[in-house]
Amino acid sequence: MQLIAYILIYPILWLISILPFRLLYGLSDILCFFIYRIFGYRKSTVKENLRLVFSDKSEKEISVITSKFYHHFCDMIVEAIKSLTISETEMRKRCTFTNVNLINDLEKKQRSIILMCAHYGSWEWIFVLQKHVKHKGYAVYKRLANKHFDKLVKRIRAKYNSHLITTKETLTILRESNKKGELTINGFVSDQSPKANKAFYWNEFMGIKVPMYTGAEMLAKKLDMTVVFFSVKRLKRGYYETTFKTISENPKDYKDYEITDIFFKLVEEQILEAPQYYLWTHKRWKHRDKVPIKFQ
Repeated sequence: MQLIAYILIYPILWLISILPFRLLYGLSDILCFFIYRIFGYRKSTVKENLRLVFSDKSEKEISVITSKFYHHFCDMIVEAIKSLTISETEMRKRCTFTNVNLINDLEKKQRSIILMCAHYGSWEWIFVLQKHVKHKGYAVYKRLANKHFDKLVKRIRAKYNSHLITTKETLTILRESNKKGELTINGFVSDQSPKANKAFYWNEFMGIKVPMYTGAEMLAKKLDMTVVFFSVKRLKRGYYETTFKTISENPKDYKDYEITDIFFKLVEEQILEAPQYYLWTHKRWKHRDKVPIKFQ
């Protein structure tokens, strides 16, 4: 069944991917009408999240942010599909970097990097960064249920010398690279919600106490990697600008969870500046009423 689904769906995705951007975003507008207006995909979750973190905003303001979010959300869907056939030249034009020299300087210092980001702006096209740096690229991801689509996603990323690895593979692969003396840049989308009974650390995110993933920080300390955050700014439709910020060049100098706290503060700054570009469809604050478990 997986193969049949792939055979049926892939040609449609490919045909969509070769559309010029003007038509692609027209398709996004149509998609938004159905997802937001007709089917209301996760609309209750989006509004619940927005009311929770922006309790000072009126219902009208919440509705405006919701509408803007769904338009951006649908743009990200079609942009992800566009990744199938987009040229490197086009990608470079649409995903730019304000200070890639920060990464280049760490390369000169022979420093491998833990690159932290959130589900904000656009994280689909960041892989073109590999065309600007010499670090070997890894990105931690959740394997797709359909193995054929999983291979497709990996193949797309490999065009830019980026390799997708699962959470379970991460420590083994990065430790091996470290032993070989390879310079690596390792992407972590670190704002997800871990299971409450497996979380080692809880703190406030947008004013609400929740469990937090700390894997990126722990790996940085274990393997002595510089921690860098990247923020994404939407310049206009289909154009994004990425800026890097060093959180810690020597992570072992920081107390446990201090790097994680800095990361979440940087994410909050992005959200407060333009909340419509955050991924509100996920139940990020679902564990807020639970009592944190104390690990010995």
